[in-house]
Amino acid sequence: MKPINARFLLLLSALLSLLFLAACGPEAASNDVALDTIVIALEPDKDPDAMLEDRKAIETYLSERTGKPVEAIVPISSAVIYEGLKNGSIDIAYLSSTAAAKLVETGAIDILLAELIDGQPSYESYWIALKEAPYTSVAELKGKRIAFSSRTSTSGFLIPTWDLYQQGLIDLESGPAGFFGENNVDYGVGYVSAAERVLDGTAEAAAVSYYVLDKDKHLSEEQRARLKVIDTQGPVPSHVIVIRNDISAADREVLAESFLAMNTGATDLRDRIFGAPLTTATAEAHLKNTLEALELMRTMRF
Repeated sequence: MKPINARFLLLLSALLSLLFLAACGPEAASNDVALDTIVIALEPDKDPDAMLEDRKAIETYLSERTGKPVEAIVPISSAVIYEGLKNGSIDIAYLSSTAAAKLVETGAIDILLAELIDGQPSYESYWIALKEAPYTSVAELKGKRIAFSSRTSTSGFLIPTWDLYQQGLIDLESGPAGFFGENNVDYGVGYVSAAERVLDGTAEAAAVSYYVLDKDKHLSEEQRARLKVIDTQGPVPSHVIVIRNDISAADREVLAESFLAMNTGATDLRDRIFGAPLTTATAEAHLKNTLEALELMRTMRF
């Protein structure tokens, strides 16, 4: 019997290695993980006692609907949620469209459902100013001091900046400072902080979410009475329930049905945790504006 050629063995080994890698690649690994325990992450935006009650309630609800154990966690920061979705320690989470879009780009997650605001999976971003201010549009703010809600806000920074670019008021080379002025662009730490800069006169206008002015949740009635809308932009994609991209189609279907059932059978719990009715959505359609805005931000000078 002839000895086996060493070169042949080498080629055979390489071929087997390629076949193994192909079988274990992303396409083969996607949508195939069946969940034994469902881990859902809630953002820490309420007092601890309220969050504890909500955790227990959503655990009970989802467990009864899916027939599986459910663990609801409240990580100390959003960054923990993002990392958990990527490394597999978190299965589901409720995120802003910006946070979801960044994770979609990595391939870590997909959109399961989106919230409905007044019947739409989107809402508006406002430019607000004092009632007595002469401005009627953002185009009249050239050279004026303004405030964005924060550097990470979807409706208070990302979409307003994208809209300024769409209108031709700013360009990639100089960004917002090229229109408002080099030292005239401020960033708050949230919607309220941006609105307060308008109220105390340190900014002529601010970019915020619609609900800062239209709802009574963030500002007092007296504060809201002193403000007006001078421009709108959007639509801003609503918050979403996201799911890890490798979870099985069967589990996705059961979870989607369970959450959608909250629209009729558990509206109080739904509103406490998600704030609004839920609807089906896809990343491509729902996150279109956010993904475009993120791509713009990567090439714009700030």
